[in-house]
Amino acid sequence: MIMMMREGWTMPRQRRRACVTISVAAGMIGVLFAAGWSGGLRINTTRSEPLGLWRIVTLTRPVLPGETVFVCPPDNAAMREARQRGYLRPGLCPGGFGPLIKTVIAVAGQRVDVTDHIAVDRVPIPGSRIMEKDGQGRSLRHGQSGMVRAGEVYLHSDFIGSWDSRYFGPVPVSGVLGLAQEVLTYAP
Repeated sequence: MIMMMREGWTMPRQRRRACVTISVAAGMIGVLFAAGWSGGLRINTTRSEPLGLWRIVTLTRPVLPGETVFVCPPDNAAMREARQRGYLRPGLCPGGFGPLIKTVIAVAGQRVDVTDHIAVDRVPIPGSRIMEKDGQGRSLRHGQSGMVRAGEVYLHSDFIGSWDSRYFGPVPVSGVLGLAQEVLTYAP
């Protein structure tokens, strides 16, 4: 049945209030989201680091080994393939990638050895076993051993299924957005 609107018909008061309330709530959520985004807040939905709310803290000095950072992956063939496989989320980084949250384990001048695990300056990195296949049985390439060059950092996550430098090698330090600070997170 089609209801026809009569000339001069007005929306009932209760429905108007509901519409106004919903509009105000949606506007407030939008303002909070925009304020959080501009304040460096991001939501992590990957298991490489604890799930939840994180903050990007601007760095005014060089990044150091052991620091957890937000980093834009470089726009290259390995990252585009990773995006197609579902390892990377879409986002605002060059190439349309979302930023990664990873721990820097090596910086320029440090040697990284890639065998069945990672070692930095001959010190084995816990939780760095190299997987030959991903969760869907697809082959994984792994990075090469060598010195981290000037302008690069080597990234890692303890999560066994993490897409990190074990598989794609060092990344440009220019992609580091800042330190990754947990705000409200939980590790499942």
